[in-house]
Amino acid sequence: MRLLKSYQVLLLSVFFLFAACSDKQERENENKKAKSEVRDLKEIIKSGKLLAIIDNSSTSYFIYKGQPMGFEYELLKRFADHISVDLEVVNVDDLGRMFEVLKNNKGDIIAANLTITKERRKLVEFSEPILSTKQVLVQRQLSNKEKEQGKKLIESPTELANQEVYVQKASSFYNRLENLSEEIGEEIFIKEVAGNLTVEQLIESVADGEVDYTVADEHIAKINSSFYRNLNIKTELSLEQQVAWAIRKESADLQIIMNDWLENFKKTVDFRVIYLKYYGNTTLFRSRMSNRLFTSRSGKLSDYDEIIKRNAEKIGWDWRLLGSMIYQESRFDHSSVSWTGASGLMQLMPNTAAEFGVDSSLSPSENIEIGVKYLEWIDGQFKGKVPDSLERRKFVLAAYNVGLGHVFDAIRLADKHGYDTRKWDENVAEMLLRKSDPNYYQDSLAYYGYCRGREPYHYVKEIYNRYNDYLNITEDKDELVMLE
Repeated sequence: MRLLKSYQVLLLSVFFLFAACSDKQERENENKKAKSEVRDLKEIIKSGKLLAIIDNSSTSYFIYKGQPMGFEYELLKRFADHISVDLEVVNVDDLGRMFEVLKNNKGDIIAANLTITKERRKLVEFSEPILSTKQVLVQRQLSNKEKEQGKKLIESPTELANQEVYVQKASSFYNRLENLSEEIGEEIFIKEVAGNLTVEQLIESVADGEVDYTVADEHIAKINSSFYRNLNIKTELSLEQQVAWAIRKESADLQIIMNDWLENFKKTVDFRVIYLKYYGNTTLFRSRMSNRLFTSRSGKLSDYDEIIKRNAEKIGWDWRLLGSMIYQESRFDHSSVSWTGASGLMQLMPNTAAEFGVDSSLSPSENIEIGVKYLEWIDGQFKGKVPDSLERRKFVLAAYNVGLGHVFDAIRLADKHGYDTRKWDENVAEMLLRKSDPNYYQDSLAYYGYCRGREPYHYVKEIYNRYNDYLNITEDKDELVMLE
């Protein structure tokens, strides 16, 4: 019996040892897998895309008159060009979630006006500082009545004692207010707001009288106070702090090339021009903010949104994709006429309009309607070759730009060279790109000969990149709420 028990104990020991080894091996495998999936410079270049995590704001990233713009956006575009990849924006309006998105390899860089802090350094690596700033208190100027009643502006951090200040929990402002409360030995009632309520929306809430106080970085507060004229932003709450981009700790090669580029780019006139464009030109800022085509405030991409929506529905397209195409064609300028004679919002050629029984002097509504009918006709030519309707749209756009014949040539060449003829990116698109090479356009399968393949290749790419931006800015947002 004693021998049996000893044997059982031995078996159990072996079992637990094996289980522990298995668990350890499993953890090691998971860590290896996670490490192998980390996107560093090599993986970014291979994918052809830099995934930038940005929030929608009136300075960092927004749509104005159909064009993606912003301080962070323009810097990122130039850096993406420097490493020869496209920029794709991953719009995340919750500051806390940004770090999770980065950690999960759904983005490569956080570019959201982040202040460098010790707590954040535990989670991420930072780039070379892009800007220096201070934290300031945002409050309303006093009315004459309030002055008569003896109310005073807060002019020192010590006067924040027993006051309510609204900030995001994940922001550096929250930590600063906690430290200030300790420093002054009095309670500051820090009111946490929902993660998707941005600094600029809080500034607007102060201006509208919904809350009395919030905190912002000085350069953000200054430019917004040029639009909300009843704000006071003179009370400083911190020393100079550094603003930078954040990346994963494992992305060492990306950090090296990014820091090298930033160090050199910050010395250029181009950097200074970009900075002044978004933080120095108050007249331009006020003009953007009050314009009906500042999409973040109005929800409008163009003056033709309703026409675009009606016509996009006829062919089953997202209206923002059709809108991006129209922007590519005419910048939403109905009076636009190209050197080839194409005119209107969709840049219809006179012979194309004539095929549908109209002349080229169309109203905006008629121009879009005929352009969409033409898109529908092109789509029908590809149905037998590209069964996936979403994928087929890229073929349709390319053909709209360069003509059916050249795209059919590219399909035949793709088949010959072992590419997937039903896929656009990295397949048929590559063959169209090579139709300026005599080794390809002189092939007997290239019935239509030479074409400047770069134009339709980038035409499709730019439309889809902008479409992604349109989705980011115009998608339905969760309700913004204050948390008590």
